[in-house]
Amino acid sequence: MSAEAWPYIFILIAGTLATDIWRWLGVLVGARLVEDSDLLLWVKAVATALVAGVIGNLIFAPTGALAMVPLAIRLGAAGFGYVAFFLARKKILIGVLAAEAALIGASYAFAG
Repeated sequence: MSAEAWPYIFILIAGTLATDIWRWLGVLVGARLVEDSDLLLWVKAVATALVAGVIGNLIFAPTGALAMVPLAIRLGAAGFGYVAFFLARKKILIGVLAAEAALIGASYAFAG
C-alpha cells in the first residue's frame, strides 16, 4: 500500500472507533431504558426546547439569505408547516417540507 493512503486509512479507523463505540453502547443501554422515566422525560423536554429555540432563532433572528425574507413570510411558512404537521397525523417530515415549500414559494412570489 502506498504511503499516500495511510492518512486516509488512519482517519477511517479512528473515525470508526470513535463513533461505533458510542453506537454500540447506545444499543446496549437503550434496551434497558424505561421511556416514562423522569430522566428520559427531562431529556425529551430539553431536546424539544433546543429545537424550539433554533426554530425561533431562524424565524425572529435569521442570518444570511433568510434574513432578507420578510418576517410575515417566515411566520406564515412556520404556521403552514404546523398545520400540515397536524393534518398529516403528526408526521414531522410533512410539516418540515410543507413549511419549506411555503417559505420558498412565498419568497419567490413576493420577491422583487
